[in-house]
Amino acid sequence: MSFDVRDLSVPVLVAPMAGGPSTPELAAAGTNAGGLGFVAAGYLTADAFAERVRAAQQLTTGPLGVNLFVPQPSAGTPAAVAAYAERLAEEARRYGTELGAPRFDDDHWNAKLEVVLDLRPALASFTFGLPTVEERRRLSAAGIATAATVTTPAEARLAADCGVDILVAQGPSAGGHRGTFDPTATPSGQPLDELLAAVTADHAIPVVAAGGLMTATDIRRVRQAGAVAAQLGTAFLLSYEAGSSPVHRAALIDPQFTETAVTKAFSGRYARGLRNRFIVEHEAEAPFGYPEVHYLTSPLRAAAVRAGDPQAVNIWAGSGFRQAGGGSVRDIMDTLIGRD
Repeated sequence: MSFDVRDLSVPVLVAPMAGGPSTPELAAAGTNAGGLGFVAAGYLTADAFAERVRAAQQLTTGPLGVNLFVPQPSAGTPAAVAAYAERLAEEARRYGTELGAPRFDDDHWNAKLEVVLDLRPALASFTFGLPTVEERRRLSAAGIATAATVTTPAEARLAADCGVDILVAQGPSAGGHRGTFDPTATPSGQPLDELLAAVTADHAIPVVAAGGLMTATDIRRVRQAGAVAAQLGTAFLLSYEAGSSPVHRAALIDPQFTETAVTKAFSGRYARGLRNRFIVEHEAEAPFGYPEVHYLTSPLRAAAVRAGDPQAVNIWAGSGFRQAGGGSVRDIMDTLIGRD
């Protein structure tokens, strides 16, 4: 392994944010500012993922990370998803669209692993679970460092046993999908500081802190607690380089949104976003079933974006979203580390 997260001149990782916010420009800007940027593979075809990695590589000479969603068995049933579709029919009519066809797939897992092995980014991180030991060994043999998103000490032990090089300890305030391995488990509410203390005490490998970190004070706190770096996503959603939609950007600064909520209503898997009408009306009836529910609601969410309506869109954001600032990634990084 040639990449060591402890060698970054700025101990900040720009978190992978699949579904739009992560762009090659955002990834490269994070690296060019002294940290580490990520290309998010989630929801892309393998070819589109490869194109984005190459585009980011052309924009920087520094290290880049990629992030893959690890496929897990679906926790949904056709009957439950079909019943949810019936309940969402009125939503589709409201936005003049059709619901998507729910389906299960593995997010092109094998093909994306081959892309990673071919293009050789500095780091490959994993969310929702772990690669097999053999897959991890292939990456290590290719000189690619590996990281696992963990939300509990038990998940951290499994990741360490797999042989990953870095543990990303994700606390409950994180925006977007929780990295919980079990798709039906209620996400851990253990505060990040407690999780970080437990993971750093149990493991000698580097630990990156993630989840709800927004400020220079936050970064100093987790580093003093033993993290080698901090991973921030929501803090960069309003940056010039982010691919956040206009609806997403506007909602983050709209005073009508005052809090976030953890919901499975949009994707069938728990994720944190701004509490809006869709979450309020549909969370109780939403079934587990990822990625089937994701595909079911995708056209509806896209139609809401086209309509400029944030009330039926997954506005993923961490609990500290009000502290997100605009400007370039470098501007935000400068603020985060007190650089003039």
